[in-house]
Amino acid sequence: MPEHVVTSKMTSKHQATIPAPVRKALGLKAGDAVAFEIEPGNAVRLRKAGPLDMNHLRAVEGSLASEWLSRSDEEAYRGL
Repeated sequence: MPEHVVTSKMTSKHQATIPAPVRKALGLKAGDAVAFEIEPGNAVRLRKAGPLDMNHLRAVEGSLASEWLSRSDEEAYRGL
C-alpha cells in the first residue's frame, strides 16, 4: 500500500496539475519537465525528467507544438 495518496482532476484536454506534495517529493519547480514510465500491469511512475528525456522531447517538440500552445491551454492554466 502506498505511503501517501494524492489526487488531481483531469481537464477536458487530458491535462492535470501535479499536486504540491508530489512536486515537493520530486523536487519539481516551474519549468521542469517530467517523465511518465508505464510499467507492467499499467502502473505509471512519475519522475523528474533528465537530460536523455530532454533530448527525446527536443526531437519530437515540433510535432507537439500545435497541441500544447493553444489559446484554450493559456486560459485554462493562466491562474496556476
